[in-house]
Amino acid sequence: MTIVTAPPELDKTDTSTRPRRSRARWIILAVLLVLCLLVVAPILVVVLNAFKTPADYASNGPLSIPESISFQGIVDFWERVDFTRKLLNSLVTALSVAVLGVLLSVLNAYALGIGRVRGRVWFLVFFLVANLLPQEVLVYPLYYISKALYLYDSPVAIIIIFTVIQSAFGTYLLSSVYDEFPRELLDAAAVDGAGKWRTLFGVVVPVSMPTLGVLFTFFFIWTWNEFFLPLIFLVSADNQTVPVALAVLQGDRLMDATATSASALVGILPAVLFFLIFQRTLTRGIAAGAIK
Repeated sequence: MTIVTAPPELDKTDTSTRPRRSRARWIILAVLLVLCLLVVAPILVVVLNAFKTPADYASNGPLSIPESISFQGIVDFWERVDFTRKLLNSLVTALSVAVLGVLLSVLNAYALGIGRVRGRVWFLVFFLVANLLPQEVLVYPLYYISKALYLYDSPVAIIIIFTVIQSAFGTYLLSSVYDEFPRELLDAAAVDGAGKWRTLFGVVVPVSMPTLGVLFTFFFIWTWNEFFLPLIFLVSADNQTVPVALAVLQGDRLMDATATSASALVGILPAVLFFLIFQRTLTRGIAAGAIK
């Protein structure tokens, strides 16, 4: 019986490259750790100062550990801006835009990607250009349109505007996805006698649900963080969203550093919680796109 062994040259090569690979991995890990700390450091400073008293902040500075946990800054901020109302406004606006934006994107992309309407390329170019336009360009015409329709200073105006803006991106993305949709499924639905609407909501939407979940999450977070257009179109305090309330409060002369940190923490916390809740949806959507 003969025993087959690996050539000595291969063994030497493997042993010589292992230390180099391990060093490279440690270097990459260290760089990623430094970058992570740079990203997390401002959030940690905000958390530290949100639970300090003004006296503690004045005596020990912004980077010290709080001597005692104080929720007074959060309570003062909550009561000063009526944050419950602002939170409800942002939640209703973001959820409405996310749902309507995904629905409008699906309808547009179904016509362009699967229906193959005439002038499909020009429609896609239009949606691409709409994504590239800055919001400052849209303010002047949207202001007069909302005034003419008696929608100025109404959350309905913001919902309509952001639904159209977000659906432009969603249409451009979904059109490329539906362009490569399996024709076998569409042919099978046609053989079963399914019409266009039944094919859309019975075949296309369930198959593309991971991508739609990603769009829904992005639309919600993008709308929640929007500041410029809500600042212009929502002038009443009862209609303002969370980012506008934070900006208005930070311009107050009576604001202190602890209350500012508390407002920043309370303002970003709902979006972070929403992202963590739908993290699996994002992972599934990205994994589905990579596999495809």
